[in-house]
Amino acid sequence: MKLTFTTFIAAILVLFASVAVAQQSEKELRKQIKEKAIKDARKEAKALGKEKWFTQPGSLPLEKQIEKAWMKQYETDDMGYPKYYVGIGNALAGTQSAAKLQASTIAKQDLAGRISSSIASIVETNLSTTQLTADEAATVQETISASTEVISQKLARVITLTELYRKNKKNYECNLRIAYSAELAKQAAQDVIKQSLAEKSNITREKLDKLMNF
Repeated sequence: MKLTFTTFIAAILVLFASVAVAQQSEKELRKQIKEKAIKDARKEAKALGKEKWFTQPGSLPLEKQIEKAWMKQYETDDMGYPKYYVGIGNALAGTQSAAKLQASTIAKQDLAGRISSSIASIVETNLSTTQLTADEAATVQETISASTEVISQKLARVITLTELYRKNKKNYECNLRIAYSAELAKQAAQDVIKQSLAEKSNITREKLDKLMNF
């Protein structure tokens, strides 16, 4: 019994040690990511400053906005995948508000395109195990390719990372960088693609669920 109890205690100690090491490693990793993000942000902010970009009064300073953007781009989930999709939009207009509106539309389209591309890669992998016919597989691929605009319209709670302006003769140029939760993005894409496929094809619910399992 003593040997068993001793072994049990030893196992518990090893477990605690492993957890402590894992926590320390995660903490160290976060620190490294933050340090790299700050370093990259300072470098980019310096370059943007030389190009005469500026921020809106009352918003975060340019360097802090860039730092926030890099931090979001470096964040990963428990599986090591990026936690956010990032989209960029650039536009030129007669006023700052008009330039911002156009840049926002372009950034959302860019974001939706990145989401569609990522989803297409995942679905491509699932196609091999879903046992679709050649026509069904073609319909799926066409639907995903055409889903970017609809996904763009479905995006809610978009996070603005950077909102930068500069004068271009008599016009204003706006550069927006936005982010969107990868988890919410996948859900939005699933809803859009599933609905579209249900309307356009005769693919069974079982196959659809298997295909869109991500």
